[in-house]
Amino acid sequence: MPQGRFVGGKFPQLPQEVIEMKRGKKYVEAAKAVDRATLYDTAEAISLVKKAAVAKFDETIEVHIRTGCDGRHADQQIRGAVVLPHGTGKKVRVLVFAKDAKAEEAKAAGADYVGAEDLIPRIQNEGWLDFDVVVATPDMMGVVGRIARVLGPKGLMPNPKSGTVTMDVTKAIHEIKAGKVEYRVDKTSIVHVPVGKVSFGVDKLEENLNTLMDAIIKAKPAAAKGTYIKSLVISTTMGPGVKFNALSLIHI
Repeated sequence: MPQGRFVGGKFPQLPQEVIEMKRGKKYVEAAKAVDRATLYDTAEAISLVKKAAVAKFDETIEVHIRTGCDGRHADQQIRGAVVLPHGTGKKVRVLVFAKDAKAEEAKAAGADYVGAEDLIPRIQNEGWLDFDVVVATPDMMGVVGRIARVLGPKGLMPNPKSGTVTMDVTKAIHEIKAGKVEYRVDKTSIVHVPVGKVSFGVDKLEENLNTLMDAIIKAKPAAAKGTYIKSLVISTTMGPGVKFNALSLIHI
């Protein structure tokens, strides 16, 4: 291995000024308003995140929940879906796999795309992925399974736990369009969920957060040990993260 690339067997630590150059001036300025050592209350954290939004577009606000669960183990999975009272502010494109009467029902309910076997080559061979959520009737899962390797890694595979494998396609579509979000713990034990836009008021964002956290608490796996919610961080798409107090949102 070439010499000079490591210091004491480790990669050298980048100087802070280099890190800041990589971040960009607007990000660095926004980050100065956030004290990383402070655990803010919910409303204050939301206000800081809104003020720190640096992009010219209406950024999405996300919450990042560090849990005590190991997402690599099946008995410690945190997964589900919840309808946020004020939605996410994002227009969600819904693809439905259904046939005959259920296909017509899906179209009437407002699905953006409806199909069956005819959609498989388009997704598999042409790389078409112009949709955000996939819903399927149970009888279509054999067909959808053919593209599981395409949909799975992108978090698009329909799942009964999230309500996207169902005969009630009307309810599923209406909930998704109204602001239904899916949550799932990743391999690093963190759950990442969008809770709104920078343009939302603090009250609306706080209500969305309350609803989400209630659902996360109810989804606590029986096998979970120790501290369930370790930390909460809220941030915009391109802004700095703000740590806030989990206890104010956990109603247990």
